[in-house]
Amino acid sequence: MASVQAGAAQVRQFGAVNWVGVYTLCRKEVHRFMKIPGQTILAPAVTALLFLAIFSVALGRALPGVAVGYLEFLAPGLIMMSAMQNAFSNTSSTLIISKVQGTIVDVLMPPLSPGELAFCFAVSGAIRGLVVGLVVAIAMYAVVPFTLHSVIAVVFFSLATALVLSLIGLIVGIWGVKFDNIASITNFVIIPLSMLSGTFYTVEQLPGAWRIVSHFNPFFYMIDGARYGFTGHHDGALWIGYVGLSALTAALAAVAYAMLKRGYRLKA
Repeated sequence: MASVQAGAAQVRQFGAVNWVGVYTLCRKEVHRFMKIPGQTILAPAVTALLFLAIFSVALGRALPGVAVGYLEFLAPGLIMMSAMQNAFSNTSSTLIISKVQGTIVDVLMPPLSPGELAFCFAVSGAIRGLVVGLVVAIAMYAVVPFTLHSVIAVVFFSLATALVLSLIGLIVGIWGVKFDNIASITNFVIIPLSMLSGTFYTVEQLPGAWRIVSHFNPFFYMIDGARYGFTGHHDGALWIGYVGLSALTAALAAVAYAMLKRGYRLKA
């Protein structure tokens, strides 16, 4: 009888946060994209370098009103654009794959709260975006030996950008039911906003109406803030970038939490 009691299953108690579960899910999501670095990390770096080469040949001249060369101006934008697209791709794809393969139950059954799930997915997606951005930056440094003008700006805008796009990807992954849904958001929202964010040009060159419209694009403040951190040049108000991206991160986190708590398109 004593041996039976000794081998009996015990209910594991968790505190306010299931740290074991959070660590396990974060590790699983990071391991998912680190298993195929050629596809998830090196390929975006090659794409960014191709953009750098093409635009340097086509537009490799000084920009009016910009104190730095075109390559120094272009590099931070390409770094952030790579981080954006990969942070979004990571969270959106993991949820859609789980739905299509029917393995979403493996995420819903463990004792993880909606807040813990949102945290794990958002952080893992942000990590992929930051890793890709770092690899792109290292690769570009061999061609464009840029310096850091403001470490605080680089760190803040890199983290905020990765988190915002990771949370958007999480929301899209919860909402979507097939890969076409991700493709539509990527092609009609993410890529256009990133391309029209001042990555390849200074918005001061745009006509008046389009310049005003550009300042309503949150991706503009991501690129502009990071460019200031690298070069010291910026086209918009930095304080709007700091405050606006902080508020946007909080708002997207609240939306993702509410969707996970409700089980929107997750629980049959």
